[in-house]
Amino acid sequence: MFELMVYFLLFIIYSFIGWLTEIICIMITAKRFSNRGFLIGPYCPIYGFSALIIITNLNKYYNDPLALFIFIVIVASIMEYLTSYLMENIFNARWWDYSNKPFNINGRICLSNALLFGIMGLILVYILNPFISHLLFKANETLIIYLGIIIFINFIFDVITSFNIISKIELTINEIRKDYTDEINNIVKSILLQKSFLTKRLIKAFPNFKSINKTIKNKINN
Repeated sequence: MFELMVYFLLFIIYSFIGWLTEIICIMITAKRFSNRGFLIGPYCPIYGFSALIIITNLNKYYNDPLALFIFIVIVASIMEYLTSYLMENIFNARWWDYSNKPFNINGRICLSNALLFGIMGLILVYILNPFISHLLFKANETLIIYLGIIIFINFIFDVITSFNIISKIELTINEIRKDYTDEINNIVKSILLQKSFLTKRLIKAFPNFKSINKTIKNKINN
């Protein structure tokens, strides 16, 4: 139980670091604050999952930084691509689009991001994880277990609440249209921004959000 909670807390910590990194990047490039992530809380699970995969499966390349870097890039790219693909197929909406960036694959991943993730992964393996893991494994077991349970309950509540919000954006038709236009996307955003605070936060967090179906207006207004 203790070890399980340690890894869960590592997941939460790295999800938070990923969320913080996203915010800093947006503040630098767009000169604005944006609460990034699908969830309400300050974490981006894709970073947490990727970090766990890296620290549990790629340690054998610890003494070969180049190989480690390459595999981190591969893992991060697969995770980002799968997340984009699954979110689009579940909710019929695309939450980010790298089509305007060079060396992209279907607008879901791009080379510049992949290389950045590779660098972040090296920092994780060589600097962050040894320090953070040591602290958690040396901490009081009872404290870690109770802290993990409390955070887990809060995390599950966050997931349920966030997916309930996202479900309002879901587009349910038999044939997914790929020829959506900027006009449709702008209409969708304007409708969503009239909804609850949490819905507004989600849309503002993903300004490149693109819907695939015009009928979203009816879905949201129901």
